[in-house]
Amino acid sequence: MPSLTKTPSAPRARVAIPPRLTNPAALIPEAWEGIQKLLVAVQKGGLSAEVRELTHMRASQINGCSACIEAAIHRVRKSGDLDDRLLAVAAWQHSPLFSEDERAALALTEAVTRLADRPDPVPDEVWNAAAEHFDDRALAALVLHIALTNLFNRLNVTTRQPAGDW
Repeated sequence: MPSLTKTPSAPRARVAIPPRLTNPAALIPEAWEGIQKLLVAVQKGGLSAEVRELTHMRASQINGCSACIEAAIHRVRKSGDLDDRLLAVAAWQHSPLFSEDERAALALTEAVTRLADRPDPVPDEVWNAAAEHFDDRALAALVLHIALTNLFNRLNVTTRQPAGDW
């Protein structure tokens, strides 16, 4: 069976969907500067890089953001830390690979990403589970991180940003 962790030797053809617009944040430098500051603040918020990667991937899967999904894969491959959890994150509820804090973060990610799917978008049960595993600062970082991921997903999907142009 071929290795799934190696990039194929022959380049694959990209799906040719031209972007509708350059990324809006790139067109408005002040917006990009604000987003960058938020990203730096979130990285300093006490949330592990692993939880940030897993939740970014899950929200991006839900939102169908191929640019973010491929960027996450590229980033993790480049760091040399490709993790089975990143590959299994779509099935996190049924996989033994995830810790309790990762499960709580992923449940919160799904609730925040799917706000319109239920009358109580982020039920107390989901919030309280996350609050059991993260202090207030890390929980704030998690909520901001999920919101930023959803922002990126919405910008990329709306403007059809191409995936994989590394």
